[in-house]
Parts: sequence; structure tokens; C-alpha cells
Amino acid sequence: MSLAERPARWQVGLVLIAGILAISTAAIFIRLAIAAAGAGGVGFSLVLAASRLALAGLILLPTWRRIQFNRLDRGALRFAGMAGFFLALHFATWITSLSYTSIAASTALVTTNPVWVAILSWLWFKEKPTAQQAAGIAIAFAGGLCIGFADAGSADAGSNPLWGDFLALLGSVAISLYLLLGREAQRRGLGIGGYVAVAYTVAALVLLPLPPMFGAGYIGYPREVYLYLLLMAIFPQLIGHTSFNWAVVWISPTLVTLAILFEPVGSSLLGYLLFREVPPVPVLGGAAVLLAGVAIAALGARKEC
Repeated sequence: MSLAERPARWQVGLVLIAGILAISTAAIFIRLAIAAAGAGGVGFSLVLAASRLALAGLILLPTWRRIQFNRLDRGALRFAGMAGFFLALHFATWITSLSYTSIAASTALVTTNPVWVAILSWLWFKEKPTAQQAAGIAIAFAGGLCIGFADAGSADAGSNPLWGDFLALLGSVAISLYLLLGREAQRRGLGIGGYVAVAYTVAALVLLPLPPMFGAGYIGYPREVYLYLLLMAIFPQLIGHTSFNWAVVWISPTLVTLAILFEPVGSSLLGYLLFREVPPVPVLGGAAVLLAGVAIAALGARKEC
């Protein structure tokens, strides 16, 4: 794309704001679907995760025609497929976490992915964290412990907050692996459109057979449930994720990562307005410490050459 076609900074900013607003609705639509169905737990969470990705994959079907398979590095599709597996794991664990813990705790913990990316990059690519990254990681873990201790001592944090917190953290590790594998796929020649189409489709195929194993199906729910599923696919999945994937071409990935940290704020505010969900003060304090640590770690990341 030529310099003349480069978007203005205010345009990039508007796209980022749209992306933040879109992904902030994810936890809300999940909670609304759970309430409308009168169901929760692993089975129904897998229905939500699989349906969200399957609908997004169907919408992206025209993108497959643009993928030039004969020109791709042989490893590109393999990395994209593995990324799709971890995307499936991310949604399965994070969506399930919302049945057990608060929106504030779940969204704060799942947005710790810059911390896990730094740790995994150190273990996988031998990219040693900077001193600032290490400090941010330590602060983020301290905030996570605060959330855990606060949830353990609260009767209002959810039906099983520690289990929900663990699932949210597992979801964050999974999305970190998804990001690293996706980076490798794109470095090997797979464009962003093709990469997203492959990853979403693989994730959907991994998840679609699982709900029946946990006693859940795809039919027989109130119509509102299917509306929320469609809204999940359109807003947080396609608009939210696509906005960030587009913005990262034009501004620093660190700025995009920091923008994503506003998701817990938006989700928690919507959770209060719609469900009157007010997490315990220690949970909010721990979330603030955790997000501050993640921001410090993201800002301390070395710029890529």
C-alpha cells in the first residue's frame, strides 16, 4: 500500500476505539446467552465457542479464494492450523470461565497475554525479556494473586471463582500461543485475510464435535440465544479482532496491545449497567495492579527490527 493510501492517525484511532467497544461486548453476549438458555458450565460454553467461530468462519468463506496455496511456504498452513487449535482452546476455557467467576476477574486475567507472550518467547525463541518486561510480569502476577485471594474469600465472586480464574488464565496462555503461531504463519507468507480464515475454520472444526460429549447440543434453545451467537460472531470476533489486525499494520503493536487492555474496563462497565455486577473491591484493586503490570511489560517489549 502506498504512502498516499496510509490512513491518518485519527482514522487508526477510530478503528481502535471501534475494536475496543466490539470486544468489550463479548463477555456481555456470553452472559446474556447463558441467561437466555438457562444453562451454563462446560457443555453450553463449548456450544457458544464453537458456534461463534463457525459463524465467523462461514462469513469469511469468500476469503479462501484469495489464498494462493501454490506460493506459500509449506510451514505457513501448518502454523495457521496449530494457531487455530489454540484459538479453540482459548475460547473454550475463557467462555467457560464466565460461568464461574466475575466478568471483571475473567476479562482482566484473560488480557494478560502480553505477559505470557514474553515468557513463551523467552522459552521458545530465546528472546530474553527486558528488565522492564520482567518488572511488569512480576507486578502482573502480584495482581493476579490479589484477584485469586479476593475471589477465594468472597461469596459474591461467582459459583466457583478460583476455577473460573484458572480457566481465564489458561485461556490467556492459549491466546498467547495463538498469537505466536500466527506470527510465524504470516512471516511464512500467509496474508492476514487467509490466516484468519484458516485459523477460525480450524478452531471451529476442533470445537464443533465437543458439546455432545458434555451433554449439550446446538438446537432447542430460545431464539435469543441464536441472536447472541450471531452478534458474538459479528462484533467481538470479526469487527473486534479484525480492527486490531488492521491497526497493527499502521501503528506499533505495543500500542495495539495497550488498547486491548481497555477491554476489561468496558466489559466491567457493561456488566454493571446490564447485570448490576459489582465485583469486590479487592478484585477491582487486583485487576488494576494486574493491568498496570501488563502495560509495563508491553511497553518494555523490544521493538522488532
